[in-house]
Amino acid sequence: MTRSRVIRETAFRWQGVEPHAYKDVAAHHRGVTRHTLLGGEGRDPALDIETRYFEVEPGGFTTLERHAHPHAVVVLRGRGEVVLDSVVESLTPFDVIYVAPWTTHQLRAATDGVLGFLCVVPRERDRPQPVADGAE
Repeated sequence: MTRSRVIRETAFRWQGVEPHAYKDVAAHHRGVTRHTLLGGEGRDPALDIETRYFEVEPGGFTTLERHAHPHAVVVLRGRGEVVLDSVVESLTPFDVIYVAPWTTHQLRAATDGVLGFLCVVPRERDRPQPVADGAE
């Protein structure tokens, strides 16, 4: 059993949480780091979710992908846009995004600053399926 705790934040870095590469293969994304805050890597076994913080460098983007599990996303800093199937929406701090299962999606940072967002997903989930640009 993991004990209850507070994880302190300073300048979008959390105590004891190391940033990691977004994904092992960088062919379909650019300038993204992942910080697993809760529920990852065998920690917090009572949680059925993972809470992660992602940072996307100016002009960077996540993989254009889809999968069976949903996402809940909260933008914390910066500006950018999200692709949800064929719709592109602008993003600013505190916007909330629901990504339904099998929705093709991607987050992109504006060119003038970092886009930072929380992303909550089920702990047990399927692997993302990359989507070629323009294919659905």
